[in-house]
Amino acid sequence: MGRFIYLRIIGLFVTLLFLSLAVFLLMHSIPGGPFDLEGGDRGIPMPEAVRKEILAQAGLDKPIHIQYLNYIWRAMQLDFGQSFARPNETVIELIGRTWKVSIQLGLTTFILALVLGLILGMWAALHQNTWIDYITTTLSVGGTVFPNFVIAVVLVVIFGVLLKWLPTSGWEGPKYWIMPVIAYSLLPMSQVARFTRSSMIEVLGEDYIRTARAKGLSEKIVVVRHALKNAFIPIVTILGPIFADVITGSFYIETIFRIPGLGSFFTSSIFARDYTMIMGTTLLLAVLFSLVNLATDVLYTAIDPRIKYGN
Repeated sequence: MGRFIYLRIIGLFVTLLFLSLAVFLLMHSIPGGPFDLEGGDRGIPMPEAVRKEILAQAGLDKPIHIQYLNYIWRAMQLDFGQSFARPNETVIELIGRTWKVSIQLGLTTFILALVLGLILGMWAALHQNTWIDYITTTLSVGGTVFPNFVIAVVLVVIFGVLLKWLPTSGWEGPKYWIMPVIAYSLLPMSQVARFTRSSMIEVLGEDYIRTARAKGLSEKIVVVRHALKNAFIPIVTILGPIFADVITGSFYIETIFRIPGLGSFFTSSIFARDYTMIMGTTLLLAVLFSLVNLATDVLYTAIDPRIKYGN
């Protein structure tokens, strides 16, 4: 196991190196820049002399390969530079300020999606080919088909505009979290429910389940202690990517509800050609997804001792 984790960490650094190079080249290949003469969205023309001075201070006047090597050297020291769009803050400060909100939104979403998804999936599997199964499957398909921004708009119109029960924007307290969390959780909840249903149906048909029932064990013990534990292995496979996805924020949800999170800020950084913020956020997401996948692989061995990672 130790050697497996060691090799995965080495692979992570190699992946980050190639990813950083690809993103760096892609950013510089797109026309325009953070300090265009026309002033970008601000509409304030920038004199050529001022522009050259700013480019020199930011290190953007050097050849592209020198820029990349300088960035990698600073990044290895956890220095991701200043944000071009907000020069008063560093990239780490901006990520720390905005990601905190996205983590709150993501964790609440993940817990709700996991609990409801497991309940719906188990309920459907235990009542296979009944009206309960059909309704649960229909809800799961609906949560997958309808985009979260469509659901978010519907919730805003009904509960925010017409009924006026909930605030339509902000992140100031639990009352503000209800609609964003519901809209954000429907897709992962549907995914968990569908995987749980199919996995539980497969496990409930195994010989050891029939043996456990023949011994006179209660249905609750059979389902929770024997069936769910073994059915949980395929479910863990999707929980890792779902967790990494929801805690990094959503552009649509955070924009519709005006939540100051990382998702909406990362998208605005792309339009502003904020190179340092784009690079820093991309590397953060890559590290997060890699570590979550590694934790998922390690979790397999805790759930099923038969799984071993050899040399």
